[in-house]
Amino acid sequence: MTMPTQMAAAKKGELTRAMQEVLATERISAEDLLAKVAAGQIAIPANHNHRSLVGGGVGSGLRTKINVNLGVSEDCCNVEAELNKVRRAIELKTDAIMDLSTFGDTRAFRRRTVEISPVMIGTVPVYDAVARYGKEVGKITVDDFFDVVRMHAEDGVDFMTIHAGLTQTAVKRLRKNPRLTHVVSRGGSLLLDWMTSNDKENPFFEHFDRLLELCQEFDVTLSLGDGLRPGSLHDATDAAQIQELIILGELTKRSWAADVQVMIEGPGHVPLNEVVANMQIEKKLCHGAPFYVLGPIVTDVAPGYDHITSAIGGALAAASGADFLCYVTPAEHLRLPDAQDMKDGIMAARIAAHAADIAKGIPGAIDWDNAMSEARKDLNWQRMLELALDPEKAKEYRASSQPIDAEVCTMCGDLCAVKRSRRILEEQGATP
Repeated sequence: MTMPTQMAAAKKGELTRAMQEVLATERISAEDLLAKVAAGQIAIPANHNHRSLVGGGVGSGLRTKINVNLGVSEDCCNVEAELNKVRRAIELKTDAIMDLSTFGDTRAFRRRTVEISPVMIGTVPVYDAVARYGKEVGKITVDDFFDVVRMHAEDGVDFMTIHAGLTQTAVKRLRKNPRLTHVVSRGGSLLLDWMTSNDKENPFFEHFDRLLELCQEFDVTLSLGDGLRPGSLHDATDAAQIQELIILGELTKRSWAADVQVMIEGPGHVPLNEVVANMQIEKKLCHGAPFYVLGPIVTDVAPGYDHITSAIGGALAAASGADFLCYVTPAEHLRLPDAQDMKDGIMAARIAAHAADIAKGIPGAIDWDNAMSEARKDLNWQRMLELALDPEKAKEYRASSQPIDAEVCTMCGDLCAVKRSRRILEEQGATP
């Protein structure tokens, strides 16, 4: 007998193990969680075959989550090095990992990643289809695509990016409204190639019910991909992007009717003044489904610093409704990220997510900041280092520049405002 999906269980009022694990880490009632999972406002990606998983939720009223992209490619094909990045990403408290491998024994790498990871795992099956079959994109069959989707589901993948909204209608919209940077989604460009070569509809749109059956069987969450996301500020919020989003909203309703969980993927490169509008449009057109955004990157001119351009956009996006941030590293647009790039990207995304959680009033979010402030007031350096988002870096900085007075730091030294004001306002009894 097939196990129910998280959504099916929620509709029956049944708390699954994954839901109980979400309740252990989030300040939300069981009743509220069940209602929001049933309504599609929260997704708990949890493939029945991912046995090492500790359930995590994405959506309304929960902490903003972050994702790390990694994987093996032709130019960087060291499997063990990439698995070490998986382990390191988990240590650095990512909430999810997407395996975007495109070279070699992708299945072996994916299975090992699922096996060692307690966090949710995502993939983009169309990448693997190209890598696995070694055919020209146009010669891959519909059955080929779906065989790979099934394989990923069997391997325990919790969510899959499927660019089902890039339809022939959306392509016509794109051609009528030319872009500066065309199609920058790798999965989107592959499907565009397939559709053009075969003069056929997107196979994942045409056979969407077949896709839903697979997702039902394994409880795979659909991450409906943004094949037409903008790759430049110039192309943001254009007709093609919105056309695809309209279609994704329609597919969301079909998915929910089949008890399949959905996340919506979003832009991309977006000017700062359009970020809030993009969040509002997605939530409206996609019926409150969780929103998973890449960045958004708010300027195009900072290669080498795109973890910063992304964190700026991500903080505003999450404060305005986005639920899930895909990290961007300093290496974006330049190369495959190394371990340090990955860490920089994780920390930038975590800062953005946490800042947004404070802004949108996630229960308990500001408690961490208040604890840090209390430690600073007390000049309790041990506690400050323990509470730091990146304790490793904080300890390195503190150790690298030691003050004469161990109670202060070398920024102010003897002129430490905290020490002085504490003496005046507390030690002299000026406060009640």
